[in-house]
Amino acid sequence: MHLDAVKLVLLTYVTNTNFGNENLDARPEVLDNGMTFKKKNYHHGDLRGQLLEAVRALIEESGLDGFSIAEACRRAGVSTAAPYKHFTDRHDIIRGVVLLAMERLRLAMRAAADAHAPDAPARVAAIGQAYVDFARAEPGMFGAMFGLAETHGGDDAEMTACGDATFGIVVEVVADRLNRSVDDADAKARAYALWCFVHGHSFLVLDAKMPPDGAHPAEDVLLRMIGDAMLTPR
Repeated sequence: MHLDAVKLVLLTYVTNTNFGNENLDARPEVLDNGMTFKKKNYHHGDLRGQLLEAVRALIEESGLDGFSIAEACRRAGVSTAAPYKHFTDRHDIIRGVVLLAMERLRLAMRAAADAHAPDAPARVAAIGQAYVDFARAEPGMFGAMFGLAETHGGDDAEMTACGDATFGIVVEVVADRLNRSVDDADAKARAYALWCFVHGHSFLVLDAKMPPDGAHPAEDVLLRMIGDAMLTPR
């Protein structure tokens, strides 16, 4: 066989063999005699991140139980075996997506809190608005965050820590407003009451269960009302 033909066969075999890299990029290569062929350039990329983003988008479109990991792999451009290099099973993949969503919520609430002085009355309404805004922007993920009952029970240390950090922002804002320590029992109780209200309101909004216009105040007014009611010093 002509040497160039042998080179072409060998190079085609090597570049068409998947040695564990999932992201492929076709580039033309030129042989000594001017012949060209498509060479697949393998690069690692962020396979884990691409997969988690694909799953996030599917959850938003179809709900927590309405998508397949195979479809997520197709969207991410990876093989159906690829996810299991990073995750143990479907639940572990969803857990990874939920942890990222919880961190986005925490950062949004942190930014809202930091935008106001520690004793500003508007600060509590701001973190409440950030919570509701997140629910509106990512309703699928918001529901998924509270749909992993088996891991929200406390046996998942990482998820519990993430949730505690988010709730800690509420406690901090309440404690600052009342000029108390974050360890103060009354401050924690009021923070929990505020979280219950805003959480329930968020789901009423998502489920379209709000009363007709005119039967409830505007959302910003509502959040200020509950904040003022709960944070009036006793």
